[in-house]
Order: sequence, then structure tokens, then C-alpha cells
Amino acid sequence: MAAPLGRSDGLALNELLEEFSRAQYRAKESGPKVEKIEKRCLELFGKDYCYSLIQNLNGELCGHYPRQIVVLEYESTEQEKDMFESTVQVSRLQDLVNRSKMARCRGRFVCPVILFKGKHICRSATLAGWGELYGRTGYNYIFSGGSDDAWADTEEIAEDSASVRNGDSQLFDKVRGHDIKLLRYLSVRYICDLMVENKKVKFGLNVTSSEKVDKAQRYADFTLLSIPYPGCEFFKDYKDRDYSAEGLIFNWKQDYVDAPLSIPVSLTRSLNIDWGEYQCWDLVKQTQNYLKLLIHIVNSDDDSGLLVHCISGWDRTPLFVSLLRLSLWADGLIHSSLEPAEILYLTVAYDWFFFGHMLADRLSKGEEIFFFCFNFLKHITSEEFSACGRKARRKSSQPRESGFMLEDFCALKRKDRGSTTSLSSDFSLVAEDSPGVAAGSFNYETVEQSAGAQTQAAWRKTCTSSPQTVLWSRPQQLEERLLYPGVTEAKSSSSSSSNHSDNFLRVGSSPLEVPQRSLPGQTERESRLEAVRSILLTAYSNTIGLKSVSSSPSGAISGLLEQFARGVGLRGASAIV
Repeated sequence: MAAPLGRSDGLALNELLEEFSRAQYRAKESGPKVEKIEKRCLELFGKDYCYSLIQNLNGELCGHYPRQIVVLEYESTEQEKDMFESTVQVSRLQDLVNRSKMARCRGRFVCPVILFKGKHICRSATLAGWGELYGRTGYNYIFSGGSDDAWADTEEIAEDSASVRNGDSQLFDKVRGHDIKLLRYLSVRYICDLMVENKKVKFGLNVTSSEKVDKAQRYADFTLLSIPYPGCEFFKDYKDRDYSAEGLIFNWKQDYVDAPLSIPVSLTRSLNIDWGEYQCWDLVKQTQNYLKLLIHIVNSDDDSGLLVHCISGWDRTPLFVSLLRLSLWADGLIHSSLEPAEILYLTVAYDWFFFGHMLADRLSKGEEIFFFCFNFLKHITSEEFSACGRKARRKSSQPRESGFMLEDFCALKRKDRGSTTSLSSDFSLVAEDSPGVAAGSFNYETVEQSAGAQTQAAWRKTCTSSPQTVLWSRPQQLEERLLYPGVTEAKSSSSSSSNHSDNFLRVGSSPLEVPQRSLPGQTERESRLEAVRSILLTAYSNTIGLKSVSSSPSGAISGLLEQFARGVGLRGASAIV
């Protein structure tokens, strides 16, 4: 049972989010606030683990990595130490890091961040190219604009050019050889690449590489998984749709998208997922299925670790690292002594803030991948995402209040509510998994851009806000409860939203929906994840808030719901910022 959120916990999280949204973290520019956050993270790690530290106080190893990089050794109980203990020696690890750090973009080397069953779950950027290896990172950063998918390193001379074939190929052998030694020392076998490209191309030039297209096949001994996932720019479409991910499908037909999904069949047999349909999945289904895959990998019987990376490693990478950490914690398998507020603080501070996610920049562009991560927790509460080998124990205790409840929210003074979001309608489309049947590796170069039978049966519309979005669909769900007694329909007078006129106001419709009171039959996993989500939503409301987009497909309904929310006292007239 989760403890109630204390005032000090709430204030600490608010302070963290305020610092996080102010500017990107840089190791060499730390101050008292950063040191306070850093100290708290070490306290939270220390509640369950014995650990060592790799010092990066002035960003000598990487400017956007923690000043003190935590290397978890074993859980602090003697039983767990005997069963699952890391074999890594921090002095040897630091030496390998120093040698290998230039192998990856922006010096974002392979770094262990989660210890599960003695296995290291690691994160990094993708492989650096020729230009960055020669120190042209300053020129790169000017052109990057801070984007995860922008120039992650400088101009890479094609690896089949004459210079690379001769002297420069030896440089790749040396630097990537150190990277491989680091991976092997951490016992990493599986490398999950989230890039939608084989190599990032800017101005007609290749500007990054990746393990899957290394011409010398230096990474052939690893199990490489290409699981393309949209970059942070796509999450502007999520925000523009009033934070609704259901029915939001990435446009895989864009010219720069050339990395097909490729997963060894040995990893897919037991997942009951039709991977051939991946280009038809909406953002919810795609994130769910990728997370299932990662959980399956780390929960396997072997002792091999996992590396997850995108391009720069500070948008999509923390999304999946954070979801993995929270999912395993919800099962009671890691950080077992931490309360919801504590694990939330740890993953926001360590997985996102200290590893350089540019929250201020992303917010200014509407690319709200950070908010998506924690709001997405409502989609992974079921036991199909559990790493436990048995059905989760149902709670037998009396119903408790999980985090921040609806009546608590209504009882708050207006000044305490802070900035909240539009109570926008969020219709959902749930597609059933289909069993995948194939041999060898799944490798889909081209998949017809079409929806399945369930999607075709739903209302559909082409979204013109971005070329990345090709479909969004919102079928009616009449079985859901009304958001407020006596309100039965939301009728829109706007011609642009006439297709939505018969949809109901519902519980579950808002990105800042307050989770309902826990039920006796609710699993511990459900209640824990709901508690984390509710705490984050409250803190986010008080510090950052969400912006309603009137030009979005559901803009008219958003406006109507906003008027309704104000009418019942859920928000003040100037609540949206």
C-alpha cells in the first residue's frame, strides 16, 4: 500500500519540475538546486542498492550526463546480493568509459542505469560518425537546434570513401572496438535501436551511423533489434490533438524513414503480437508492444544485459528507460522500498533531467514526449505488462486512496490547483493483438499504409497538421461513465467539429484525468502505477501545465469542456498557460 503523498514530497517534485523546465541540465553548470536533486537521487538509490559512483563533476566524460553516475552493484539485502550481484568493477568500468566515449554521438557512451536480476539495462546515443570523431561537435551543435533527431554529430564522410577505406577505417576500428569492449564488460547482448533511419541524413550527408549498418559488421556478435519509433517532433501532433495518443499513427511513407522493423523470431514467439502490422499501430499500441518486447528481453533466463538508444539518447531513450523502471518497480522487482512519490522523483530526476532531456526546448515546440511518458502509465497497468511469473496478488485490504483523488482536487483552493489542462475528449481505439507467425527475423521493408478491420470500422479523418500523421480515429465508447452527473452530451456548434457532436463527456477523457479511488479487486500493480501518474499530473499542473490547441481536430470540444470545467469549479478562468 502506497503511503499518502506528503507535503515535502510534493514540494520537492514541484521544485524539480521547475528546475527541469528552466533550462537543459549541464554537468559543469550545477548549483545548489542541482546538488540538492543529486543528493536526493543518491538517497533513493541507496534505499535498496549498494552502488559505486563514476565521477563526472565538470562533464569531463559527458556534458549532459549526471555529475555522479550511479553504478548499481547489488540489492542491499544479503539474499539478493547472493542471488543477483553485478560483476562490474567501477575502476575498470571508468577506464573503458574514458576510452569509448567518443564512439557515440555527443560522447553519450553506454551507461548502466537499471540493475535487474544482476543484468544491466543501459542507455546511450547512437554511433558517432567521422566528423564528430575529429572534434567538430561545436559546428554540429550550432546546426542541431537542440533536436534529438537533428544533427546528432557533424558531417560524416561516407564510410566507403577512399579516406575511410584506408587510414580512417582504422579510427573506426579503434573507437568502436572500445565501445564493443564496454558493451561486453557490461554483459550487454541485446541492442535495441529506436531510430527510424539507418543513418541520420542532413543536407544530403550522413551525419550518424548505427550498429545495424556498420559496414565492417563489428557488432555482428550482438543481437541487434531495429524497433523504429517516432522522434520527439511527432509528439507535437500528440499535443495538438489535446494529448490524445489513441488513433495517432506515424507516417511511415516519409522519405527519410528507411529503417524497417527487424526482430529475431526467437524473441517474438511468446508475445502473441503481429509485428507485420507495426506500421498500422497507433502511438498507444506501438509503445505498448515495444515495452512488452523490452520486458520480455530483460526477463529472460539468460544473464545478458540490454542497451536502448535512439539518436542523441535524450528523448525516446528516457521514455522507454523510464517506462521500464516504473513497470519493474510496480511489480515489486526493483526499488522495492520506494513509495510512488519516491520512484517518480527518481525517474524524473535521474532518467530525464540528469541525462539531458531538453524539457524547456521541447515545451516551447509543443513536443511533449515527457508528459506522454507518465500519462501513458494508464495504458500499462494490466498484468500482460508484468514481469512476474505468476498472476499478481489482488489486494485484500480495504479500498485506499491512491494519490490525488477527484474530490481532493475539487476541494483545493484555486491557487493550489495551479495550471491544469483542457479536459479534452479522448476517444480511444483498442486493437487486439494478432499472433505473429513467421520464421527467421521479422524484417518489413514495406508495409501497406492501411488500418485493420477495427480501425476501418471506426470514424476516421486525415490530419493535416503534420506530414508525420496520417490517421486518427475516435470511435464512440458509450459504455463509459459520464464525467459529471446530469451532463449527457457535448454538442458542438462549430462546423469544424460536427463529426464529434454526439460524443459523451467521460471519465478517462482528460490527459490530466484524476485517477479514481482504488477498488478492492485492483491489483497492486494497477494501484501503484495509478498513484505515480496521479502524483505527476498534480505536480505538472502546479508547475508547467498543458496548453489547449484550438486548431486541433478536437479543439471545439476542448473549448466546450473547458467552459464546463470552469462552470463546476474545476478550474479558474486563467488556468491554461
